[in-house]
Amino acid sequence: MATTSAAMDGVAAAAFQSVIQRVQQAAERSGRRGPHQVRVVAVSKTKPVSLIRQVYDVGHRCFGENYVQELIDKAPQLPEDIEWHFIGNLQSNKAKPLLAGVPNLAMVESVDDEKIANQLDRVVASIGRKPLKVLVQVNTSGEESKFGVEPSGCVELAKHVSLGCPNLEFCGLMTIGMLDYSSTPENFKALSNCRTEVCKALGIPEEQCELSMGMSADFEQAIEMGSTNVRIGSTIFGAREYPKKQSN
Repeated sequence: MATTSAAMDGVAAAAFQSVIQRVQQAAERSGRRGPHQVRVVAVSKTKPVSLIRQVYDVGHRCFGENYVQELIDKAPQLPEDIEWHFIGNLQSNKAKPLLAGVPNLAMVESVDDEKIANQLDRVVASIGRKPLKVLVQVNTSGEESKFGVEPSGCVELAKHVSLGCPNLEFCGLMTIGMLDYSSTPENFKALSNCRTEVCKALGIPEEQCELSMGMSADFEQAIEMGSTNVRIGSTIFGAREYPKKQSN
């Protein structure tokens, strides 16, 4: 057993550093220089705290989780300066446990209707934490199984978050892409078009509106098409091991 754990030592950290290099190269190809042009969210769902700690120990602070209970379980076992991103579908009744259980929750990337926006707004106010950064999730693939507001509804939802939810900070847009979590240039282009419309409606410059798009299979292309936030799991942590039934 000791041999196995020794073999695992440093694997995630090395994979992470390789990802960072690829991210920087893609950013440079798209004309963006400097180390902080693109945020990498290391998606650690189904992975043990020990692997997260390995990537933390090489200096990374931004991690993402998809399931409320998993994040509530992991967060207290890890340093408080981690910036957690919640990137999964969030049901209204889970908003309070999530915010109460994870004081260092930095962002919810998956706000896809007014109901969840209103609930998050209320919970932030009731527990008295600082305003919560959120992204509006857009369904760019047109697949019914995907969460996210239709592109035609993104301006209205962004306006609602921005103007109607004082305890939320609207930071931009997110998309997942196709059913198999891959994306096409059309998905990325659709999100970019939504950003143009949203920024025009809100009267803000496009640089102030993030684009969260791109995952393990396509993050370089996403960055070249303007992504400011990539969500990378299996390329850093290895293939996921799902239990028989994963509850949200």
